[in-house]
Parts: sequence; C-alpha cells; structure tokens
Amino acid sequence: MTVKQTLTELVAIDSVSSRANGPVIDYLAARCAAMGFSVQRFPYTDDNGVEKINLLAVAGPKSTEVNVELVLVGHTDTVPYDPNWTEALKLSERDGKLFGRGACDTKAFIAAALTAVESLELKNLRRRLALVFTADEEIGLIGAKRFAEQRAMRARFAIVGEPTSLRPMRAGKGYCLAEITVKGREAHSAYPSLGTSAVFGAARLLARIEKIAEQLQTETHADFDPPYTTLNVGVVHGGTAKNVVAGLCKFTLEWRPIPGQEPSRLLELLPAAIAEETARDCNLTFAIAAARADQGFETPVNSELVTLLETLTANSAGTVAFGTEAAQLAELGAEAVVLGPGNIREAHRTGEFVPVSELEACVAILRKAVETLCL
Repeated sequence: MTVKQTLTELVAIDSVSSRANGPVIDYLAARCAAMGFSVQRFPYTDDNGVEKINLLAVAGPKSTEVNVELVLVGHTDTVPYDPNWTEALKLSERDGKLFGRGACDTKAFIAAALTAVESLELKNLRRRLALVFTADEEIGLIGAKRFAEQRAMRARFAIVGEPTSLRPMRAGKGYCLAEITVKGREAHSAYPSLGTSAVFGAARLLARIEKIAEQLQTETHADFDPPYTTLNVGVVHGGTAKNVVAGLCKFTLEWRPIPGQEPSRLLELLPAAIAEETARDCNLTFAIAAARADQGFETPVNSELVTLLETLTANSAGTVAFGTEAAQLAELGAEAVVLGPGNIREAHRTGEFVPVSELEACVAILRKAVETLCL
C-alpha cells in the first residue's frame, strides 16, 4: 500500500479527541500485526467517560524486557473540524498538497512510519523496533503521560511525529497552565468604598506577573526563539454588571518553560506578588489552581539520533516552542527528536494539508533511520 493510500484511510477515520479512538487503533493494530509486530493495547477512560487506547507494537529479537532501540511515535487524535469543511475526512490532492483533518498533524507521520516499516524485513532486525500510537495528545498529552507512567517499555531513541517540515527538533519547551481566582466584595458602583474590586485586584496582580515575566527573561536558553520562558494571559473573566463593583475575577495564566527550568518556577515567584497585594488590601483573596505542568525536553546535539537525522534530512537540528510527546519518551529513557512532514502553521486549520513531496521523503527518512539503528 502506498503512503498516500494509507493516509487516505487514516484521514477517513474520525479521531477527534472528544471521541473514542478505538476505530483508528483497530486499524493500526491490524496493520502492525500483519507485519509481524507484537501488539499490546493500553486502554483508559477519559474524564468524560470515553474509552481511549494507547497502542504499543514491538518487533525484533525476543527479550524478557520491553527494551527497544528505536520507537516511532504518533498521536492518533486530531482537533475538531468545521462542519462546513465537507472534505475534512476525505483526503484530496491539489497542487502537490494533500488536504484533510489530520493530514498534517499528525496522520502523515503515522502513514509514513507504517509505509517505511512495511518495506523492511522485520525478521532481520538485530535490535528491537517499536511503534507507539497515543490518544489525547491535542488536549494535554494525556495518552503519552499515561503511557509513560505505566513504564510499558524503555527506549534508547525516539522519533516523535509532529509537523516540522522535516527538520529534526532536538529540544522543546514545556507547557503549563494555572487559573488564578481573585475574590473581593461586591457593592453598588456609586459607592465603591463599600466594596473591593476583584477586577482591580486582578489587574494589579497581572502587572506584577508582567514583572515576573521580565525576570524570567534573564534565565535563557540560546537555542530557542525567544530564548526564555514565555508567559501569556489569554482569558480574563470578571464582574457581573457594569454598575456593580466586581466581587470575583478569574484569569488563565499560561507559560512555556525552557528545558532545564522547573515548570514550577513561575509558581514559586507568584506567592510573593500575591502577598504584597494581600498586604495592600486585606479584603482581597487570591487562589492558584495549577492545571498543567509539562516540562520541556532536550537531547544533546551530539546524540547519534540527532546526527543521523541531520544527515538524512540535510537539515540542522532545531528547537520547538509548542508542546510534544518527546518529554514523555525521555521519561522512558529515550533520546528523543521531533520530526515530521508538514508545517505546524498549517495544522489545526480548515484546509490543513501536507506536501506530497515531504510525505514521501519522510518515508525514506524513517526507513533509513530504522535500517541504521535496528538492522
């Protein structure tokens, strides 16, 4: 089966994160078993009661332990698509591009991995090869985190599929979230002294957080652009009416820590700012609910895998600021590199696409990587 045929079949399977990913896992399990892989499923139930499944397929010399030389990793879920995009689940080709939901992020990598491995004689593997297909990457790397916690395998090297335009990415920032709740006291806006504005309190705290952001800019990692931990407040909700002193305000704080910096670094700096605001007005209370704390990852520039992929792609290794499953593979012992066809700027859009040339080139790159490391 050609890589385009495989991608056509994968895109046709609706695997939006809110749905069970059983159908796409069934497809992948059948393809892997037909090649001679030993297949194992790791099911779990998400917070909405929907069954999700991670899949591990291993081939190569038998061992009493699940230790592999190389693992190829792809997430099976996609972001939602506009119902007006009538061809979202029907791969279409125009001007050398393949369009469809997940065509870029990241079913193209999965199709390339399957096609690359199917062209090899797995019985000739001298070192073990694994394919890992995860759930719920798009909503917080949940499947990969569960897989890492289960310690189902150990790996020496990992290629994690994400759209990087076939440039190997050897390091990535983490991703963290927290919700800050500010409580004040409601009053009629004609008599503001009778109340305490949670919105004003939140605004002052936000100004302090902006100063913290400036402080974090002094802790740098030169391989990133920008070379420091970034902060963002993308959502703020407060107040109930225009003529009521706001008694409650909430905002969501997001930050992306550089590798080597603890995800909790920002949270360690926040209490001092809150204490100053509380001392300024004892009628204000602040609460922090940390929702996510994913650390970054970094594979040495002289890693055998980094050097190999630089040679195979003719691209120097770089870094990414978006979240990937590489950190979870690093937890399993792997030197991880993020790589895949397509551009991350095209992902998640209506009309998402992957260039045919990159898709086909990815097949050759992955095949050679497996041959070099496992045959």
